[in-house]
Amino acid sequence: MDAAVKAPKKSKPSAGADTKNVTRIKKVGIIGAGQMGNGIAHVIALAGYNVALNDLKKEAVERALETIGKNMSRQVSKGMIAEDDRKVAMDRISYAPDYNAFGDCDLVIEAATEDENIKRRIFTDLCPYLKSDAMLATNTSSISITRLAATTDRPEHFIGMHFMNPVPLMELVELIRGIATEDETFGVAKEFVLSLGKRMAVSEDFPAFIVNRILLPMINEAVYTLYEGVGTVESIDKAMKLGAHHPMGPLELADFIGLDTCLSVMQVLYEGLADSKYRPCPLLVKYVEAGWLGRKTKRGFYDYRGEVPVPTR
Repeated sequence: MDAAVKAPKKSKPSAGADTKNVTRIKKVGIIGAGQMGNGIAHVIALAGYNVALNDLKKEAVERALETIGKNMSRQVSKGMIAEDDRKVAMDRISYAPDYNAFGDCDLVIEAATEDENIKRRIFTDLCPYLKSDAMLATNTSSISITRLAATTDRPEHFIGMHFMNPVPLMELVELIRGIATEDETFGVAKEFVLSLGKRMAVSEDFPAFIVNRILLPMINEAVYTLYEGVGTVESIDKAMKLGAHHPMGPLELADFIGLDTCLSVMQVLYEGLADSKYRPCPLLVKYVEAGWLGRKTKRGFYDYRGEVPVPTR
């Protein structure tokens, strides 16, 4: 989930990437086959690791594999990876029908929806199936790593590993230690992230960490600007693209992230920091209540049901 303003150009690790520096990690489990989960599976398989991908429904994993295949083919067409690398990487990804399939995983990454109750339940149910030295990571973009770790039987082997969206393109991964995270866990996580061809920023365990602590209040302020009638959807996005040289306007970016995710992050900030400047805009709440969540539901601040997106306000 996540939210990043720009997708910089970068070289990709080949499917035979050297992972010798991460001797503890050979197989990675991923829980959640949505936009973030399939992107994480994509880059991990391409870097040379075996991946077990799980979701509530097998159809979600099948859709994820289709998306990964298309995205890797696009990388082949652009000369970023070789066709042989694509084939080998796709073969590394397998369907995990249940948590029992994670029994031989060295690392399991949770990439479910940004809801603390759901994430806590996942970790509680997952732990009995893991080997004793398996590491756990969460891709949460805002929720306390310490709280999530406390629901497991291995808080010392638990870490926040926040990938940016879209994962195959974005260069950054935020690493966040909980209060119990051991140095060895952090060290292995760091080497693992670097082996994916990513770069790392270390954040303290505060609500929304670094990227979303800065980015989401900007988006929320853009929604307030719309709510108060200062500008239209089109004028607000045009102002930030042309006036601040952002590649996407804040409302367009909100639709890309998902308005439900934007609201969840703002609620975490508002509740966690008790500062009125983080109060979610009522208009953002209204859009989420209407089910207008952005691109994934075909309507948000723009209507995507036609050939060209049309502002909804």
